[in-house]
Amino acid sequence: MGRIVERALELAEEKFIAASGPGGQNVNKVATAVQLRVDVRAIGMPPDAFERLKQVAGGKLTKDGEIVLTAREYRTQEQNREAARARLAALLDDALTPPKKRGKIRVNRVGKVKRLKAKKARSEVKAGRGKPDW
Repeated sequence: MGRIVERALELAEEKFIAASGPGGQNVNKVATAVQLRVDVRAIGMPPDAFERLKQVAGGKLTKDGEIVLTAREYRTQEQNREAARARLAALLDDALTPPKKRGKIRVNRVGKVKRLKAKKARSEVKAGRGKPDW
């Protein structure tokens, strides 16, 4: 785990809320769902990673620069807390890893001719499907 991810987990505020769904009386009595909030500006992300985070997080990132994650898959607070923290770590890891550079490829002359020949053959097949011109 990186330094930024660890810092985010330290600064994360957890709030337990009532979950919906199955669970019988347990759902009505115990607030098991966890809502995790982290101020992204406070964790000190590089600007390029912050831009990627905007893309990756989508609607989970508020206008104030907070990531809000809600975990309610499990019936216990501890499992939901771990799920939310794991999701936050994965989100930040995705944002912190820069995309791989895509190298240009160069097709040789034989490859170009072969590709154009295949395109011409496909074009003739499609042209032959039309109505005949009497």
